[in-house]
Amino acid sequence: MTSAPHQPASKPARRAVIAAAGATGLAVALTACGSDNDSSSASSNSTAAGTEQGDSASSGGAGSGGTEVAKTSDIPEGGGMVFADQKMVVTQPTAGQFKAFSSTCTHQGCAVKSVKDGVINCPCHNSNFSITDGSVKSGPATKPLPAMEITVDGDSIKMA
Repeated sequence: MTSAPHQPASKPARRAVIAAAGATGLAVALTACGSDNDSSSASSNSTAAGTEQGDSASSGGAGSGGTEVAKTSDIPEGGGMVFADQKMVVTQPTAGQFKAFSSTCTHQGCAVKSVKDGVINCPCHNSNFSITDGSVKSGPATKPLPAMEITVDGDSIKMA
């Protein structure tokens, strides 16, 4: 009597196993990073020397297009403000010069929370970024915050 040749059980491809493990690790890292954000207040407004975060109430931009994020007077010279709803940081490195960057830290995706002493600060792992060009001042982040387009129309700062 002969038996049928042994057929090995079907196994998932090595690449599928590695991809699933990587996706699980990424989800865990993002969840852990995001949990720090949930415990802090995300709705305080401040025009003091760029030390607090602000969530701007967006109003439709009439005239030149774009949604108003803030008034120029809201952004302190040498500082800035974080606008969580727009996922944006607006800074004023020198008088009358306004810059905007993504508020998502390039290290592990946490939201930056404050601007103080010329740097944008991420509370999750203490990365700091320049208010002038978004470059990394101290890590663990290794990539700059991406620039965002804004327009200044009179005293209004608008998303482009």
